Amino acid sequence: MSVPSREEMYRVLEERHGTELQKKLAASSVAVCGLGGLGSNIAIALARAGIGRLHIIDFDCVDISNLNRQQYFPDQLGIPKSRALGDTLRRIAPYCEIVSDDTMLNESNIPKLLVDDDIIVEAFDKADQKAMLVNGVLEKMPFKYLVSGSGMAGLAPSNMIITKKVTKRFYLCGDGVSDVDDGMGLVASRVLICAGHQAHAVIRIIAGEYDI
Repeated sequence: MSVPSREEMYRVLEERHGTELQKKLAASSVAVCGLGGLGSNIAIALARAGIGRLHIIDFDCVDISNLNRQQYFPDQLGIPKSRALGDTLRRIAPYCEIVSDDTMLNESNIPKLLVDDDIIVEAFDKADQKAMLVNGVLEKMPFKYLVSGSGMAGLAPSNMIITKKVTKRFYLCGDGVSDVDDGMGLVASRVLICAGHQAHAVIRIIAGEYDI
């Protein structure tokens, strides 16, 4: 079967989301920083929602340990995550502009790499990387919207994961407590719930729903 046209896919999204919201989604650019359990699921949810431009960033390659919770396949082992996920996103949303960066974000390159993105999603695994990105965006790009994740490990009840507005443009998703070092690791279902919170926070921001 041939791929549906841009017009056909857009019309279906309009039927689901309404014309006004879909125009806003299609005009938006979102950066997903970190393409692991959070980031790969967030990017797929946003691609399916009809985001016009997705900027995906990660320096890592697909490893067998990723397959229990991240949106990769066994035949992608060893491939840079930015390239592997980019291929998947283009299959899901062929008319979405996918910009892939196989690089490590740091304090010096954050402003340059993220300059064209309306909303920045922090989806790193490690606490020091999370803090570096959050602090970098808040200090150097305070006009950007930032959605971060903290606390999704273990088997605690899913309803403990929430979205809260920290500042005018900074949103935090997770339970804020659980950590992979506490014993139980990252379980696909709970990581997916937190990723869903982050993706939905992005969509609500684009829709102008800032209260969360």
